[in-house]
Amino acid sequence: MPQHLTIGELAARTGVATSALRYWEELGVLPAPTRVSGRRRYPPSAVEQVGLVLLLRGVGCTLQEIAAFTSARTSDGWRELYQRKLTELDRRIAQAQAARTAIEHGLACSHELITDCPRFAGGITALLEGATLGEAHERAHTT
Repeated sequence: MPQHLTIGELAARTGVATSALRYWEELGVLPAPTRVSGRRRYPPSAVEQVGLVLLLRGVGCTLQEIAAFTSARTSDGWRELYQRKLTELDRRIAQAQAARTAIEHGLACSHELITDCPRFAGGITALLEGATLGEAHERAHTT
């Protein structure tokens, strides 16, 4: 029979604080371990489970998404979660690219203060009218 791990041993093997492991257990991200004399005893497979949580956090998943992922029992379930995350990441990448372009243009502006630039003011107006950052930047440079 494989040796079970205490919460401290699991924390030491994974680099995750015991408080985080308890919280993940509470949220259903990690399954509840067995208890011996009231103390948590994790199976050796818990190390890989923690590794999975760390991987999913690394790609931007929230703990709620990770709990859903780890409870998905079919390939359709985890594929759907991955597709939603990919769509979200594409949106965030587009936002970051728009922000980068706006900052580059701001650095290239010839005005002493960026707030004196009419294009900057036009971008703010567009944002206040509900445009996205990318749309506001485009409108500021086409008017």
